[in-house]
Amino acid sequence: MDFSYSPRTQALREQVRGFLDQHIVPRLGQWQREVSAGAFPVSFMADLKALARDEGLWNLFLPSLKADEPGQGLSNLEYTPLAEIMGRVSWASEVFNCNAPDTGNMELLHMFATPEQNRRWLQPLLNGQIRSAFAMTEPDVASSDASNIQTLIRREGDEYVINGRKWFITNASHPECAFLIVMGKTDPDGDARRQQSMVIVPFDTPGVELVRNIPVMHHLAPEGHSELVFRNVRVPASNLLGGEGDGFMMAQARLGPGRVHHCMRAIGMAELALELMVDRAQERKTFGRYLHQHGSISEWIARSRMEIEQARLLVLKTAWMIDNVGAKEARKEIAMIKAVVPGMLNRVVDRAMQVFGAMGLTPDTPLADLWISSRCLRIADGPDEVHLRSIARLEINGSQERRGSSSDYLTPPDVLRRG
Repeated sequence: MDFSYSPRTQALREQVRGFLDQHIVPRLGQWQREVSAGAFPVSFMADLKALARDEGLWNLFLPSLKADEPGQGLSNLEYTPLAEIMGRVSWASEVFNCNAPDTGNMELLHMFATPEQNRRWLQPLLNGQIRSAFAMTEPDVASSDASNIQTLIRREGDEYVINGRKWFITNASHPECAFLIVMGKTDPDGDARRQQSMVIVPFDTPGVELVRNIPVMHHLAPEGHSELVFRNVRVPASNLLGGEGDGFMMAQARLGPGRVHHCMRAIGMAELALELMVDRAQERKTFGRYLHQHGSISEWIARSRMEIEQARLLVLKTAWMIDNVGAKEARKEIAMIKAVVPGMLNRVVDRAMQVFGAMGLTPDTPLADLWISSRCLRIADGPDEVHLRSIARLEINGSQERRGSSSDYLTPPDVLRRG
């Protein structure tokens, strides 16, 4: 496995970092002021998107991009360092049309959309003209197990009728969110992995109700982590994405690359937290010494660097595997990064907050927002415990052919050997 950056990737990496430093970071304060005043989307977003597209920094995430579609067509491995840079600012990905959940929806549509679905929904997404949401999580069941989902999608003639309740639906409060990909059950009595289907629901369809934008740890995201209710929502049968019963399979196809994107953005957050920690440790003194001269602080800095590097290597390996052997063969690695990276980010940010002291708890630094993100990521896309269970199960299953062979390494006492 070779994780070195190709000349093309290195050039894009430098270009994205330059764009971030020149055009995004200087607007951090303006973004906060406008969002706090209720202005969303912010006034300068369209201009930044146009500039990014003019510079070729557009749709960087989609490996299967066609020649006539806008973007770079990078592999997962090539995209990872770019996602890391975007992770330094929470809204930077949108500037490059690389923001979740639109990225996952574009991947789904790219793989499974009909020509008409492609024309109506995928092309405007690729062009950054609309936004979208992915409605899977439900409040009344453990949605990390898709077989628990209760939303019903019932066929009536040439229509599907949808009834259910969803929440934590990212983007659903965005004024430009034009449609939802809704996951529900078309065959509640079928095989556990063939019960679910996905349908495209235009946001303005009668019966779609936006209940609320849910604050997360008292933090309100302007694009929304929203609660939705579907009451007898009717859409044409032609809005079915893929085939009936394909929902579970499509969700897995969507989540693999998406988790790589999430994890690399999280590594970018951790890098920023470490940079802030290192700078602060060289500026502040306690008891006559700079903070970094205290043993505990220098250890935090060292451990943070080691943990970031370890996490990055695991994510790069996962991206390489998705590119070369597919998401199914990389499922253990996908589960591992989802468990490892948020925990790493949480520890690094927590140390940085401690080094900043009271200032680390305020909006004067990005650390509080980074900490909230790190905590949320331990639940988003499945809680840590689900991924740990999957990893353990795969490890146990993979050990069956060699089960018991480790006994060759045991050295029993002579008394047992004689017996």
